[in-house]
Amino acid sequence: MKLIYQVEDKPKFGATVVFAIQQLLAIMAATLAVPMIIGNGMSSAAALFGAGIGTLVYILFTQKKSPVFIGSSFAFIGPMFAAFAGGVSMSLGYLGMIIGAAFAGLVYVIIAVIVKLVGVEWINKLMPVVVIGPTVAIIGLSLAGNAVGDLTSGGVKVDNASVAHPLVAVLCGLVTLAVTMLCSSYGKRTAKLIPFIIGILAGYFVALIFTLIGNAADVDALKVLSFDAFKALTADGVSLKTFVSVPDFTFMTAKDGLGELNGSYVTSIAVAYVPVAFVVFAEHLADHKNISTIIERDLLKEPGLHRTLLGDGVGSIVGAFFGGCPNTTYGESVGCVAITRNASIYTIITAAIGAILISFLSPFIAFVNSIPPCVMGGVCMALYGFIAVSGLKMIQQVDLNKNKNLFVVSVILIAGIGGLELTFGQVTIRTVATALILGILANLMLKNEPDTEE
Repeated sequence: MKLIYQVEDKPKFGATVVFAIQQLLAIMAATLAVPMIIGNGMSSAAALFGAGIGTLVYILFTQKKSPVFIGSSFAFIGPMFAAFAGGVSMSLGYLGMIIGAAFAGLVYVIIAVIVKLVGVEWINKLMPVVVIGPTVAIIGLSLAGNAVGDLTSGGVKVDNASVAHPLVAVLCGLVTLAVTMLCSSYGKRTAKLIPFIIGILAGYFVALIFTLIGNAADVDALKVLSFDAFKALTADGVSLKTFVSVPDFTFMTAKDGLGELNGSYVTSIAVAYVPVAFVVFAEHLADHKNISTIIERDLLKEPGLHRTLLGDGVGSIVGAFFGGCPNTTYGESVGCVAITRNASIYTIITAAIGAILISFLSPFIAFVNSIPPCVMGGVCMALYGFIAVSGLKMIQQVDLNKNKNLFVVSVILIAGIGGLELTFGQVTIRTVATALILGILANLMLKNEPDTEE
């Protein structure tokens, strides 16, 4: 892929800030969604801060060679719920999340040491292109349902259901998608580099028009945009907190749980987090194979898989210390790099610093929270689609005239698209990891297929 900005390129400051905002908008919804799902008083702003500082740690370990933003991991939602299980106190639950992230990070460190000692060739043999290609495609395809679900949903909800008519929501989402595609394909240089910002603003504007009409005519079907996040800023009057506020960092609550900590609880947290860390390792590998294809540099060799693992693992620990959520490499970030063809590491660094600063800015957090799901759904149709296509492009290198390759690709695609998950007690192997494991097993089973028919 011909990039406009290579990894080491440094755009002008103003342009870098704009590109960084686009990266933030691409990853923001998912990063903020995890603490919202977990509840228990978790702070979305703190999770955003954790993602920003975790990304800086990741960039430090990868020597500024891997242009990927890391943010809250959905894979750890189950273990994070487990931290609050059994009626434990709020403070102990928060402490459990930090301890769990430390266990997960330790898994990454151990794998990184092994990779450093024996190299990555064993991984390439275990997971060749015929396995990784369709797995990368599944990363995008497995999220298709999320994008389509968001596309039909507005931001105003009653009993957790959108009041906007699905067709109105879809129209807002399709406007977002159309403007994004047009800017990326026909726009001038700047428009080509920030299609998501322009698309989101266009979709937001259309949603605003519908909502204003719906409020004036008292027609719920037209109410796409929720103003609740903005109303909350002035619920107790206008004060400094209306504009700037310190996020509720995880460690601030967790420190109160030290006196309640016991070995049984630590063991239960380890059992919940450690197996998931091995699963997320598979997604880490697939994401880095994907971004390597986009920037045409093998990140598994330079800076090295051991460095990307250390960056991801330590970044997760640091991120959870502040925001409660272990981090992971984001497909949305990779998709943003692919579509905009901007792989500048300085964009990622600025986005990380921006995430940290924005977490203190109440109005911006309110604006992001007010973006209706349908608008983000329109953007995600492109983001997730590009991830899927990146994987399909890898499959082009595979000889599908061989039954072995056909079976491996077929198993991965069907398991992934079908949403196969495996649950063992409190441990759930998610769709992408399940598909990857089955693909590895199929590839090993058929590795000795003869080259010619007998």
